[in-house]
Amino acid sequence: MRAINLKTNHLTAPLGMDAGPLFLSWQCVDGVRQTAYEIELTANGETVWHSGKVQSAAMHADAPTVGGSRVRGCWRVRLWDENDTPGAWSAAHFETGLAQSDWQGEWVDPETEEIDIPGDDAINAFARPNWERKQAEKEAAGKGAAEPYKPHRPASYLRKTFTAAKGEARLYITAKGLYAVWLNGVCVGNMVLAPGSFTGNKHLAAQTYDVTQYLYDGKNELLVALGDGWHRSTGGVDGDRDLFGDTLGVLFQLEVDGQAVCVSDGSMQATQCGAIRQNDMQQGEVYDARFEGSLTGWHGVRTYRDDLPITGMNTVPILEHEAFPGKLLQTPNGETVLDFGQNIAGYVEMVLTAHAGQKVKLTCGEALDENGNFTQENFQDRNRHKEGGTAQMLELVCKEGKNHFKPHFTIMGFRYAKVETDADLTDAVFTAHAVYSDMAVTGKFTCGNDAVNQLVKNSIWSQKGNFCDIPTDCPTRERAGWTGDMGVFIETGLTLMDCYPVAEKWLAECRLNQYPDGRMANIAPPNARPGYMTPMLCMSAGWGDAAILVPYALYKRTGDRKILADNYEMMQRWYGFLLGRAQQTTDEQQGGDYAKFTVLNGMDYGEWCEPGITPMQAMMNPRKSVGTAYLAYSGRLLAEVADALGKADEAANYRDTAANAVKAYRAAFTENGVIKSDRQCEYVRAIAFALLGEDESKAAAATLNQMVIENGCHLNTGFLSTPFLCDVLAKYGYADTAYKLLLQPDAPGWLYEVGKGATTVWETWTGIDENGKPHESLNHYSYGAICGWLFGGVCAIRYTDGALTIAPTPDKSLDWAKATYDSPAGRIVSGWRYDGDVVTYEFEIPANLTADVTLPDGRKFTLAPGKHTV
Repeated sequence: MRAINLKTNHLTAPLGMDAGPLFLSWQCVDGVRQTAYEIELTANGETVWHSGKVQSAAMHADAPTVGGSRVRGCWRVRLWDENDTPGAWSAAHFETGLAQSDWQGEWVDPETEEIDIPGDDAINAFARPNWERKQAEKEAAGKGAAEPYKPHRPASYLRKTFTAAKGEARLYITAKGLYAVWLNGVCVGNMVLAPGSFTGNKHLAAQTYDVTQYLYDGKNELLVALGDGWHRSTGGVDGDRDLFGDTLGVLFQLEVDGQAVCVSDGSMQATQCGAIRQNDMQQGEVYDARFEGSLTGWHGVRTYRDDLPITGMNTVPILEHEAFPGKLLQTPNGETVLDFGQNIAGYVEMVLTAHAGQKVKLTCGEALDENGNFTQENFQDRNRHKEGGTAQMLELVCKEGKNHFKPHFTIMGFRYAKVETDADLTDAVFTAHAVYSDMAVTGKFTCGNDAVNQLVKNSIWSQKGNFCDIPTDCPTRERAGWTGDMGVFIETGLTLMDCYPVAEKWLAECRLNQYPDGRMANIAPPNARPGYMTPMLCMSAGWGDAAILVPYALYKRTGDRKILADNYEMMQRWYGFLLGRAQQTTDEQQGGDYAKFTVLNGMDYGEWCEPGITPMQAMMNPRKSVGTAYLAYSGRLLAEVADALGKADEAANYRDTAANAVKAYRAAFTENGVIKSDRQCEYVRAIAFALLGEDESKAAAATLNQMVIENGCHLNTGFLSTPFLCDVLAKYGYADTAYKLLLQPDAPGWLYEVGKGATTVWETWTGIDENGKPHESLNHYSYGAICGWLFGGVCAIRYTDGALTIAPTPDKSLDWAKATYDSPAGRIVSGWRYDGDVVTYEFEIPANLTADVTLPDGRKFTLAPGKHTV
């Protein structure tokens, strides 16, 4: 037996990670069952840990802390099979980055010279009049003096020459803003939007690059370009700028054989005379190809020290992935529009021949309107946005001859791009590049219904479009790391794509932005300045509970207790805050013995996006059951977490609190266990969260089933309960209704958007209405959580705690279905097919795993590794 797919802290061969304890994982091949493993760990060639032969089937191990910076680490593992025969060794490598005390350079600010910004570029020409109009309205309304417009600025370039001898070379670099770097004219690395998305005034991460092959023996030149990035671009629906500072900066250190030969310092030169004339994460980028070639206008820089914490690269990079050629079309109103065929997050690359000074402007959007014309109106909030909306523009000012432009410092959500130009486009080539974190697709679902297959593809594309270093709600107007979205999607997200590193990184931002009293920032990192309602909204149940739900899901899927230890304090503080809300309840609000476990006060988002209920109605309902339900559910999960961390007393306390919250829920929101509501969500949540007795749950499920049928097999659940709806129905014997919901072609229903030609999941059920008019974001991943039921219910692959159960729920409406999940243990396949009334099942179980299978006819059996047909 042999180990494959070796990962260190869930990463493949990480370069520049932080030192610390290690989580080592692998998969098994060439055998049936792993009976033991042996691991050897070396650091800089010296053995630092040897596990010896460990009798265990576990495909992961906790290794001791590897301390120090610049450590070249290696671990190898060999396995014993069911015959107690050892296999060959398999090896994996990793390397740590710099510690905080290792940085020798200074932060370098390149913007020391006043520059003239004419403001006639596409971005400033869009933003300035909108800003000035809104400021005039503010002043006229007596809300303060008008603030002058702050022009968007060109990117900066910095250079430094140095002398070095050939050797093993590493470049460590980070920036306030975004950077691109070249060594001796060669672009270093393939990460885009580096160093990534952070709460930039609290911490940043540095990337480590192996630049050995680019280093000359003798004189070298390092060139860095700096853009605004998340640091000071417009952000969110408010259009706030300078969220983490109003100046950019770069910090780097280039070492050869462990010795610094080039660091960021005051000897550097800077210029703003490069081709990137404007750049903004939301508004876009302006590129003047006439500035290409040798840079001019060099001047001095400003340096400063900063104790801002700099961590290593502990996640996957943001990369370019799929490419889509653009197809030119003419809209009814005479505009020229590119259709790339897929709604993505990314940018457009242009290649064309033109005359000097000719311009090509692309304005990017997700849809055509009801008349077939280009629009951005579905994702705009022009009244709220300080610069009048999200522009998503690219402007190329051409040089004479062949022009080639691909953005460096912007990203946008789009399928279409309106083209405005006086250049000849006969031979022009436009290519859209999808940009997202380097996550492999791990889930594949296909069936006899093409619309369902498209729904799964749409869900994966919405995950790709919104997992750019952190999980965001949409790649257009908000780009916000909402807690609620991740809380409802994490189980599905882990199945569709290998997103553990992205979720882990985002949790660090959640910890940094938690309030002292335990409230969770609803968005992390922040992408707008707090408003007067922010503290109230940050107490929302369901949203804040992501602090518990997400680490719990990551642990149950991988067995890595470190994710629990890292986030345990955050979980405790949030749960304590939620319990504190309950303990403020008075007997006048809720009588009985369990009033102090009933969450009635404060403000919640409620169910959110519930058909027939406005968001304000959901938030202002004075008899909110959501908070009490989560006090019970999250408390139960937190007790499991405490047990896993060896905190038995705390676990017992959380179990008691959860049990009391269940009783409080029953007392406040049921009549002796019977729910009285006309909303499906109340039944779904009570059943899914085990807030009722088993007989009561059966009765509630029957009522829920009847409600769905009477609603024409439409759902009326909202944000928090929709992911559980089909699973609850199927579990209690109403799989036929669950399938009718799944296959519902009308809104509200998952296949309505497919019928409207969607290539991603929408924010609302009617993102394009019956008249063809687009509304709201057309790229939100959260409703893609239905795929969790396709994998975990229809084909019933449930992998948790290192164990696999399969209990398929076949239905003739699909004819056949097959799910493939590349799990932490290896590839799992479950499928079924009808032949008349006979159902044939196929299963594939990876090495070192067995599957407990239950079929609808009551047969139960255990499958060994291999392929099986039943």
